Amino acid sequence: MNEHAMPELSGEIRSRLLGEVRRELTGNILPFWMQYARDEKTGGFYGTLAQPPADGGTFRPPAGDPAETRSVVMTARHLWAYSAAFNALGDAQYLDMARYAWNAIVRDYADDESGGVFWSVNPDGSPAVARKQIYGEAFAVYGLAEYALALKNFGGGTASAHSEAPVRSAELPAAGAPISFALSIYDLLEGRARDRNAGGYFEARSRDWSATTELKLSDKDIDCDKSMNTNLHVMEAYTTLLRVLKAFAGESPTTGSSTVSLDQTARLGAHPSRIENALRDSAALDEAISRVRESLAQLVRITTEKILGPDAHLDLYFTADWKAIGDVISYGHDIECSWLLWEAVEELDDPGIAASYREAVVRIARTALEEGFDAGSGALENETHGIRRDRTRIWWCQAEALVGFFNAWQLTGEKAFLDAALAQWRWILAVQKDPVGGDWFWA
Repeated sequence: MNEHAMPELSGEIRSRLLGEVRRELTGNILPFWMQYARDEKTGGFYGTLAQPPADGGTFRPPAGDPAETRSVVMTARHLWAYSAAFNALGDAQYLDMARYAWNAIVRDYADDESGGVFWSVNPDGSPAVARKQIYGEAFAVYGLAEYALALKNFGGGTASAHSEAPVRSAELPAAGAPISFALSIYDLLEGRARDRNAGGYFEARSRDWSATTELKLSDKDIDCDKSMNTNLHVMEAYTTLLRVLKAFAGESPTTGSSTVSLDQTARLGAHPSRIENALRDSAALDEAISRVRESLAQLVRITTEKILGPDAHLDLYFTADWKAIGDVISYGHDIECSWLLWEAVEELDDPGIAASYREAVVRIARTALEEGFDAGSGALENETHGIRRDRTRIWWCQAEALVGFFNAWQLTGEKAFLDAALAQWRWILAVQKDPVGGDWFWA
């Protein structure tokens, strides 16, 4: 088929799928975290939620652990998710949840001394792990940029008249505050974490952004100079940052939803002059767009030339000069990379680049379908470690497969990809979803 023509779902399938997805999002996932995740005493989010056993058959709601540390990744994901939900649906209750997450980030995670954000904090807001894990910095950029777009949309009248929780504009920052904070982290990543020789981004930096030997992302990861996961999510963050900066290009000086003081943003290293330049000086905005575009283009190249192996799987861990370490294949990351890579390529807005990378995007998805997807159940398996296969159905792998296979179908029109996406969705609703406690089971 013509690669520039996107296939269309039949009216009946499209209507049913759209309705089911919307109901799952607005009736289950988003309300669950709005109801249970917030620690109202501290103004942050619980680090974990535990589902107590039923008491005599009576449902008991999830409970957060008030003593557990909280991560910037979790908080930034809340910021992104509810900002994106507002941008898609226009319901102001989601913007209110995003505002709560924004307040938590600038109050607890922002490093006033060295810039960027802490990896994790204690419930009282003090740093638990103060180093700059680049994975966490990337998620901060990701969430901040999407929140800036939500504020822009709110100022432009996007909020639905049917919103259950109207947001008072006086409680919101100007749109320049989160985008300027995002750009300040971007500057640090480019100046302190980017490898200008071999390409890509190092795994971690100390609190002051100097080199560190503490690199491991989590207990199940290994110490390595660079990882697929970190570079993949820097690419994801830069894709969103570029998209949002382009959305602000050409806006009038009144862009933003509030005349709130910028003092809070200034203490983060995002100075008022930078905010003025970021949104009101077209030359400075064009320069920022150009810089982020270059950064994103080099990450697309690194992903396909260094991280993606000849077998169409991603290597997970690397030395500084991109020598692969280990033999783990992660099907969830493979299919996630497929659609994130295509989003990055599309945002670069260069037909020549799109044509050159489309084959790699489809090849990754096809390999994940053929080797990682269990057509009998409709679920994506977890990973392989050499000859040992882990068939666990982890929730995020199922979500990535749903999006990734659907994206591959849009690119190719191949029925096998659409069938896999629809089967994946049926698995999620029938097995992954928790019909009693809400949200989805971990695995």
